[in-house]
Amino acid sequence: MAKKKPNFEKALTELETLVEDMEQGNLSLEESLNRFEKGIALSSECQQALQNAELKVKKLVAENAKLVEYDFVVDD
Repeated sequence: MAKKKPNFEKALTELETLVEDMEQGNLSLEESLNRFEKGIALSSECQQALQNAELKVKKLVAENAKLVEYDFVVDD
């Protein structure tokens, strides 16, 4: 079975929720550590997704930089 691509927006939203939960200070040490561990994993997923997007943009820019511009001339 193929590994599912992470959804950047979903991971970021989940990370924000974890941070909000931890900032409230109502969690036990064990709950805080579990959320911190999950947050590190989500942060890594987000960082990887951003790096992949940056590489894709750089590749597209490089490929399109090879295009030649021509002046548009209208025949009368």
